[in-house]
Amino acid sequence: MTDKNKIIYIVGGGISGLVAARVLEDNGHKPVILEATDRVGGRVKTDIVDGYQLDRGFQVLLTAYPFVKKYIDISKLDLQTFVPGASIFKRGKQAIIGDPLRDVSLLFATLFSGVGKVSDKIKILKLNNFLKRKTLSEIFEAKEQTTVSYLKDFGFSFQIIDEFFIPFFSGIFLESKLATSSRMFEFIYKMFGEGYAALPKSGIEAIPKQLEKGLTKTTFRFNTKVNSIKDGELLLDNGEHIKSDFIILAAEANGLIKNFKSKTVKWKSCDTLYFETKTRNIDKPLIGLIPDSESLINNIFFHTSLAMVTKQEGQLLSVTIVKNHNLSEEALILRVQRELSTHCGINFYKFLKRYRIPMALPELKNIKYEMFPLETQFTSCIFLAGDTQLNGSLNAAIISGEKAALGVVNSIKRSN
Repeated sequence: MTDKNKIIYIVGGGISGLVAARVLEDNGHKPVILEATDRVGGRVKTDIVDGYQLDRGFQVLLTAYPFVKKYIDISKLDLQTFVPGASIFKRGKQAIIGDPLRDVSLLFATLFSGVGKVSDKIKILKLNNFLKRKTLSEIFEAKEQTTVSYLKDFGFSFQIIDEFFIPFFSGIFLESKLATSSRMFEFIYKMFGEGYAALPKSGIEAIPKQLEKGLTKTTFRFNTKVNSIKDGELLLDNGEHIKSDFIILAAEANGLIKNFKSKTVKWKSCDTLYFETKTRNIDKPLIGLIPDSESLINNIFFHTSLAMVTKQEGQLLSVTIVKNHNLSEEALILRVQRELSTHCGINFYKFLKRYRIPMALPELKNIKYEMFPLETQFTSCIFLAGDTQLNGSLNAAIISGEKAALGVVNSIKRSN
């Protein structure tokens, strides 16, 4: 068997698996992707419900991600960009805070928002400039602390931490205490400052669909669930045994590989509920934040403030919840409706769908930005990919997919 005829299976058709396939194809190989669901995307999927595009969880693409620009043709995604700021609902009123250097229309709204002190606005500009000069290597080599302690050490007031930073970054980190590593905060904040948050016009699934379309030598087997993996062999749920020279595991490894418990990853969960409303009370494409510590809702967004492929008469609203709760779906919907009315003045809506996402983001310590291909190797022929290898971001998912594939390529070369 020649090097180019090596049998290579990729378990998982998410972003990491698709990028791994792309790298393998670029090196002359013809991998096979085994995907448990009916299509590619992993956690990055979009459904059509009652004519509306519903992403599975509120997700955005940060256009400044370096590896996004390497593997994804952003110009063909028909991206719709968010305004760089947020609409904050407190005491029944709405205040706008944003970056006037990126969007001058936010200048007066930010200055007179009543959110934070004048000194906080100055410190935000200082933080922007500080992170523009800081390289990604410096960010991920810095000593880790919690994000909330980082913000306090930087000198931000408790008011702006409570009313802006906690609700805004809770929606990104999917935890309400901002216990996430300061490395991740600096990285994400830097990416916001160097690019834009955006969504493809056809929904977030446009990203994996583009990656899939670019694969010409890869075979896909959908609705194919893997039961277990060992060197040189995969066992499917249907009892089928598959022989393979190399395996890239681009899915949750625990339960698939024997004795993998020492590397078990904890996951952050969240709920996203979608509603149809008659009108929207945030005119611009801004994320809405509810900084009330008693509120279950963390953030809201009117998706119809951006152009979408699907067109309906109503407005599409998503509500994100990151706090733990034991409510039934019916009780959760009632609680959310009550909070939307109390905090945001939103009273006319129809419930569309709830997404309970138990494995939304990996909870990681000592997070990294990069890795060497050799670091993805678990056994002589099993390689690991996925954002669990580095940090919880789309950028990390792409990097890990690339490195795992290069690990396979290098291993084949070394065997000659």
